[in-house]
Amino acid sequence: MSQHEVPPGQPPAARPRGPMVDLDPSGSVGGKEPDRARRQFLNYAFFKVDPAFRRLPQSEQCELRREYGDVARRWSERDDLILRSYTLEGIRADADFMFWRIANSIELFNEMQRDLNKTRMAGWVQPAHSFLSLQKRSQYVNRIEGSGHGVELLPGEGRYLFVYPFVKTRAWYDLSPHARQGMMDEHIHVSAPFKGVRLNTSYSYGIDDQEFIVAFDSDHPQEFVDLVGRLRYTEASLYTQSDTPMFTCLKASIDDLFGG
Repeated sequence: MSQHEVPPGQPPAARPRGPMVDLDPSGSVGGKEPDRARRQFLNYAFFKVDPAFRRLPQSEQCELRREYGDVARRWSERDDLILRSYTLEGIRADADFMFWRIANSIELFNEMQRDLNKTRMAGWVQPAHSFLSLQKRSQYVNRIEGSGHGVELLPGEGRYLFVYPFVKTRAWYDLSPHARQGMMDEHIHVSAPFKGVRLNTSYSYGIDDQEFIVAFDSDHPQEFVDLVGRLRYTEASLYTQSDTPMFTCLKASIDDLFGG
């Protein structure tokens, strides 16, 4: 008797069911009330240092960098903001460093930047890109055991962070909930073998130009390249409108960035 056959006189066992599909993901049909629960906002702020800064005397460069770093370090020690710092020198031409900032209040991003802008080095630093987003539960994975249950994240666990803004086509939102869920189930299945890559997806509807910010945390850039290559073959990839610019960020402490 095979494992799928039922012994005589016994009712057939129920087949395991997959994750339930949310038939009203937007909440518009059921008139879902707005969610005002406290959640984490994320800001990926990229900066470019004026090349003329490197022509200053070395002692002056060190002094200005140290002052800038002292301000960033004070913010990194606060309890109401999570700060991770990265370098992009030699990796991207349009950005030299990045601050990944996470807080329950957008105002904290503004306050930190104002403090940085008061330093003398701020005259040599230009914002290159800045993306704002909000953490929330995924409608596609939060019914799968062990996936997506939390809405808070602990960032910067890997040596590398791969960041890009993401926009779906309008046709994606015209699909049925079952069709979208099926495509995302394939997406999740394809991603499953890549254990060394951690995904952080956050949402930007109405608060920035993109719809999502996707950030992959990893120690293995080669694994990330293979993951993205494999995802190109999934059906959901047909509904990508834009996913650039893409940034490869190398974790660096504030001391490494501004210590001298």
